[in-house]
Amino acid sequence: MRFSVFLCLLVFSFVSLPVEAADTPEVKVENLRRAYHNGEHNAFTDLVRWKGKFWLTFRSCPDGHMVFPTSSIRVLVSDDAQEWEEVHRFSVKRRDTRDPHFLVFDDKLFLYTGTWWSGDGELPREDYNINQHLGYAVFTEDGKSWSEPQQLEGTYAHYIWRAAAHDGKAYLCGRRKLNYSEQEGGAGAPKVVQSAMLESDDGLIWKFHSLFQEDRGDETAFLFEEDGSLLAVSRSGGQPAQLVRAEKPWLEKTRKDFPDYIGGPLLAKWGERYLVGGRRNTEDGPKTALYWLEGDDLVKFTELPSGGDNSYPGFVELNDGRGLVSWYSSHEKNEAGETITAIYLAELEIVE
Repeated sequence: MRFSVFLCLLVFSFVSLPVEAADTPEVKVENLRRAYHNGEHNAFTDLVRWKGKFWLTFRSCPDGHMVFPTSSIRVLVSDDAQEWEEVHRFSVKRRDTRDPHFLVFDDKLFLYTGTWWSGDGELPREDYNINQHLGYAVFTEDGKSWSEPQQLEGTYAHYIWRAAAHDGKAYLCGRRKLNYSEQEGGAGAPKVVQSAMLESDDGLIWKFHSLFQEDRGDETAFLFEEDGSLLAVSRSGGQPAQLVRAEKPWLEKTRKDFPDYIGGPLLAKWGERYLVGGRRNTEDGPKTALYWLEGDDLVKFTELPSGGDNSYPGFVELNDGRGLVSWYSSHEKNEAGETITAIYLAELEIVE
């Protein structure tokens, strides 16, 4: 089944707002389009380029954003990032699959998902319990044949998120309760959450490497440099996000608070520059924003068309030096005037 590219209700290209640093380039955002909408809640994107094709993943759920066993992970592929074909879809029985992320590792394309235990119906917010979380993966060697979902050994009680590879090993962010406490639970209960850095030789069996965040654990995006040093952007609950740096073997870390909260953070290399993205809070509500990382500081260069439930961007660099970004948002309505939550794409061009 092939999905053609839908034009957004608002079709335009624009140049971003003036940047804050004189030597930071402006970025033109163009070819904005709605890439996928099927009437379900579609969210939490990631992008990768592998074997000469573009791969896009996200979660779909007919029951909405919250925790339901009816959710599934979809994988779309494209030769040109314009026309997309769904090539794989999977779910995990009695679990909510969400936050899918790609990893190219060991000559395979892995797709990781964190899963809430939900039973046969919606999991009430007061029953949320990270201690029942478990990571799953599917993988492929050719993009056509995919493995069955496999539970990831060593990830029970960890809410897994982005992964990265370096020097023959894979590394994964998993947030967890301090001491796996059973005294704290529910969506709003006070708790200490940590972020663990897990490592694996095969992408499926994981072991503890180190604590990445001791008390502000949350979604973390890793980026390994050629010299083996590590750069990361960590969401910190509702607090400002943090920039984290570490030299190999990444046991000693330095942290700096950004001025902004960043939800669903993206960290990617774009040429010689560093791109950061995610949800920020504004006077007009939550928006998906993109930034340059200049030293230890963020310089915002645009807010993508977005609103309501949104963010979780993915990014790949194109052959001509431009970039392709994905995200999800709830800023549009259908013909009946009902809010939809859809997947969007746009191309980015640096204006020198």
